[in-house]
Amino acid sequence: MSAPTTTTAAPAAEPTDRRRTLEALSGLLLVLFVAMLSSTVVSTALPKIIGALDGSQTQYTWVVTATLLTATATTPIWGKLADLFNKKTLVQVAIVIFVLGSIVSGLSRNAGQLITARAFQGIGVGGLQALVQVVIAAMIPPRERGRYNGYLGAVMAVATVGGPLLGGVIVDTPWLGWRWCFFVGVPIAIVAMIVLQATLRLATVRRENVKIDYLGAALIAAGVSLMLVWISFVDNSFGWVSWQTGLMVCGSLALLALAVLVESRAAEPVVPLDIVRRRTTALAILASLAVGMAMFGGAVFLGQYFQIGRGYTPTEAGLLTIPMMAGVLGSSIIAGRLITRSGRIKPYIVTGSVVLVAGFLLLGTIDHQTSLVFVGAAMLLVGVGVGMTMQNLVLAVQNTVPLRDIGAASSTIAFFRSLGGTVGVSVLGAILARRVTDQINHDLSAAGVPASASGNASGSLNLNALPDAVQHIVRNAYGDATGHIFLVSAAIALVGVIAAALFRPIILRSSLDLPDAGHSTATAAGAVDGAPPTDLADVTDVTDLDDLDDLDGPGSRTTRSAARPSSGS
Repeated sequence: MSAPTTTTAAPAAEPTDRRRTLEALSGLLLVLFVAMLSSTVVSTALPKIIGALDGSQTQYTWVVTATLLTATATTPIWGKLADLFNKKTLVQVAIVIFVLGSIVSGLSRNAGQLITARAFQGIGVGGLQALVQVVIAAMIPPRERGRYNGYLGAVMAVATVGGPLLGGVIVDTPWLGWRWCFFVGVPIAIVAMIVLQATLRLATVRRENVKIDYLGAALIAAGVSLMLVWISFVDNSFGWVSWQTGLMVCGSLALLALAVLVESRAAEPVVPLDIVRRRTTALAILASLAVGMAMFGGAVFLGQYFQIGRGYTPTEAGLLTIPMMAGVLGSSIIAGRLITRSGRIKPYIVTGSVVLVAGFLLLGTIDHQTSLVFVGAAMLLVGVGVGMTMQNLVLAVQNTVPLRDIGAASSTIAFFRSLGGTVGVSVLGAILARRVTDQINHDLSAAGVPASASGNASGSLNLNALPDAVQHIVRNAYGDATGHIFLVSAAIALVGVIAAALFRPIILRSSLDLPDAGHSTATAAGAVDGAPPTDLADVTDVTDLDDLDDLDGPGSRTTRSAARPSSGS
């Protein structure tokens, strides 16, 4: 089935100065800030929140997982909608969903209500995170985007540094309380909505006979959700070898296999398989999965380590995470400028992946008595690794696709990164819960404390309700067990190193859109015939040259052979 025809072509990018670009970016940066703040503001406050709601370690994990789950499941849908409809309107719709979810989260009366509200909030978060990348890609060419990635990194760093500090101050201030951790993002989101309305001007590409693949989207969401539910409850509510495991795993795989079949036949697939099959995209997906699992899975539990494992207040825990966020800020700005200057991106992704593994290996050695200087140095390395990889993996993929597919390509990478984060939080949370429970039970028995006198030490995070002697045992258990999950994070991040190393050299294009396929082929053919191509730079700036087969059709091999000598890669 042929794709719908374009009735109004996307206009060529108008020359714009730095000031106009920054004005248009201002609202998008606010959107990104509020989306990230929704997660980071609760990172240090979550132990207090779950304690106040009398929740468990499993519910602690699910408050984070619920948001990641719905954000993951809806990300490809948002991305596809961005290829079909007005991107600015979609961003504003996502803001409204986010605001409603934030308000309901703040009004929750128990852990179950909070988890449900956070799941709804995640729909908006998924839209904001995916659409910001899509809109920026529709405004700025890949070569120039490296410079602006520094601004993205700065916003990420401010949100990730300021969020934990703000969350700590809120829960430590009696007249505010933990509910304001969710309410605080509402006015910022409203300001972002107003700024976007005033500053963002983006043309809409209208197409006839548009069909949205609702069946494919539903199958992807259902398959991913069922798999994540299994990951969260296996070895806790039921065993690895059980009828529940068989039903959930087989059901999830069947749904995902059916989704692939539907996507291969859909006129407008949510996740275009031709994009996913390209070497650069496939490797970026693998690396994004690894980075997402390691980064989200590891970072979520740092606040818990400092507060429960080391006994610091939420505010102090937020201050102690500054080294990691400083690493994100510095590396994203420096790497972004160097990428814009050279046009090459692979060296920075590989270096960042290696540094990320090194940081997690160091964190894997910590316990409840480790020097805070050592912990801070390890977190700095993790932050540097994240800053050099996360945004640049998206940029590498955006560089391989035409402007009309930017939404689907960007959301595909965001989808797999979020999926990796969701799986990481679930898996590492389950590992932590099991090790903590085993160590607490062992230490209670060694101390001669009967279970009836322990105050449910292994099942509650409300330490104030526990006897002093039991509190000490619980803190030591969390402090010692956290190092093990960082070792798992390092092993997962190693997959990202392998994927990054397999990238072929990539030169970022300087044009907003890919050159016309027929034009590229004719241009390169001229080079073969001895005539100097007038726009050969456009051909060599497209992407990894081996992806040209996917872009230019039958004449692409001629194109690649002509272009390769001048690529310099």
